[in-house]
Amino acid sequence: MKNLTPYSSARDEFTGKTGIFMDANENPYGNLNRYPDPYQRELKSSISKIKGVDEDKIFIGNGSDEIIDLCYRIFCNPGIDKVLTFTPTYGMYDVSAAVNDVKTIKVALTKNFQLDLEKTKLLFSDSNLKLIFICSPNNPTSNAMNYSDIEDILGIFHGIVVIDEAYIDFSEKPSFLSLVNRYPNLVVMHTFSKAFGLAAARVGMAFSNPDIIKYFNKVKPPYNVSTINQKAVLNKLKNMQAVKSQVIRIKKERERLSAILPEIKVVEMVYPSDANFLLVKVKNANDIYNRLVTMNIIVRNRNAVIGNCLRITIGKRSENDKLIDAFNEIAKI
Repeated sequence: MKNLTPYSSARDEFTGKTGIFMDANENPYGNLNRYPDPYQRELKSSISKIKGVDEDKIFIGNGSDEIIDLCYRIFCNPGIDKVLTFTPTYGMYDVSAAVNDVKTIKVALTKNFQLDLEKTKLLFSDSNLKLIFICSPNNPTSNAMNYSDIEDILGIFHGIVVIDEAYIDFSEKPSFLSLVNRYPNLVVMHTFSKAFGLAAARVGMAFSNPDIIKYFNKVKPPYNVSTINQKAVLNKLKNMQAVKSQVIRIKKERERLSAILPEIKVVEMVYPSDANFLLVKVKNANDIYNRLVTMNIIVRNRNAVIGNCLRITIGKRSENDKLIDAFNEIAKI
């Protein structure tokens, strides 16, 4: 990987915005006829100001899933190296590991859905363990991991630690973004899919030291984020107040549902949430999931992962009211 010569596109060799462009074999006609900036410079400039991170420490991916895949391709040797994940968690870590022929070591979360440090540290003597993924707040358990536990891992593990903070905007807990300057082996992922409401645009962010960012840029496809999607994010960043307002509304609705749902007899528990969804334990997840579907309410059945649990995304107030009505109707049966 160190000896890889990345593809050099026309937009690598000329970075200006004006001129008669005859260098990239583009069609001279149309509004979307030009290739996008391969390094998303304007977008990184805006992100840098909002996140308080230098531009050379920012990578923009085609969704966070591209960043996950790049971590395996850059830091792991297929058929040799290993990755550590904490279950239950986001499924793409395992899928991407399998695609890249990297063995996955799984450590179960504790009963409180926290990291089991004692079991985790025993694995650090394995020289083939190159990568750790930690989702915080975690999907599907909805809770943030203990800050001190993760910092403990960062201080003693010699490989790469990736902290996936897709839901951090909905949490009162601190982000690990401030630690990027302290730990050279840290990669923090954020996304525009959740709090920014741009899931369709597929734009993710990675923050790390400049040397790691250089590897991401070497291995990625030359034009991994389209001009349309870059502009969608730039437009959203111009109105951060609207983004913050929506996050506040979602958090208020999360608290309202957290208070109401446990009062319904088919609901056994609503777990504390640091995300824009709730993990809800019910009496019969499969049955209740199917009944909700017949009422045109689609939640995520996580029964196979966490017994009798549904994952419920926080909707608009009117949508949440319909969910409550549906649960009350099911409880009458």
